Amino acid sequence: MASATATLQRLEIRPLSNALGAEVLGLDLTRPLPDEDFRRIHRAHLDHHVLVFRDQRITPAQQIAFSRRFGPLQIHVLRDFQLPGHSEVLVVSNIRENGRPIGLGDAGVFWHSDLSYKDKPSLGSLLHAQELPAEGGDTLFANQHAAWEALPQALRDLVEPLTAEHTYVARYEELRARSPWRPALTQQQLDEVRPVIHPVVRTHPETGRKALFVSEHFTTRIVGLPEDESRAVLDELFALSVRPAFVLRHQWQEHDMVFWDNRSVVHLAAGTPDHLRRKLHRTTIEGDRPF
Repeated sequence: MASATATLQRLEIRPLSNALGAEVLGLDLTRPLPDEDFRRIHRAHLDHHVLVFRDQRITPAQQIAFSRRFGPLQIHVLRDFQLPGHSEVLVVSNIRENGRPIGLGDAGVFWHSDLSYKDKPSLGSLLHAQELPAEGGDTLFANQHAAWEALPQALRDLVEPLTAEHTYVARYEELRARSPWRPALTQQQLDEVRPVIHPVVRTHPETGRKALFVSEHFTTRIVGLPEDESRAVLDELFALSVRPAFVLRHQWQEHDMVFWDNRSVVHLAAGTPDHLRRKLHRTTIEGDRPF
């Protein structure tokens, strides 16, 4: 909770597109954040699904503290890429030091919702820019409430009662074969990411809105359907869920911190040229079991 003496900040919340997203101006997370301002941010996050906090010159500890106001934090299974001294922070980076990668360099190469492969998937993730490339490095977000509402009625009727399997290792070996950022997983790590079953269409626990909850990265099959039918339905859902009308492309600025709702969106890293450096810090907030 914020101190009772914290001063209200002059926040401006400005929508970024019709599809989703808003930027938050006038916010300084180096200062105590009053509960009233926190409630405004929380409401904006539910309304817009993706918030861009501009010019946040904060420490990892301050990012962690702000993230924790929304709930417990989740630790990524790839421990090699934790920020030293801050296990809650996953380093997302293509940089190598002394020949070794300092972060997860191929994070987000397929559309996904963070940690959908966990029993309690992520509520939301916060990604704070540390070092940005001169070109590339954009992040795309797709509104899954809008995707659900735009599905043809016959497809909605088919998938609404269904469940699907999510697993972290769905495309892990495919990624490992082409990148230096994917170490072989130990048995203990594999035990952390056993497959889980979630609804194909989930209900947002705070707003009650329905959203598609499948992704090309982690969703492997629809339970109860023959393999060929399951693949055909998933491929159709994947394509329909990321149509341009539902997508926001975020072009990073120095010291941006982006906070997205993993219950409402899927996201994708657009890619960074190999010769340019990119580093960001990610915290991830635990959510609820989807229903």
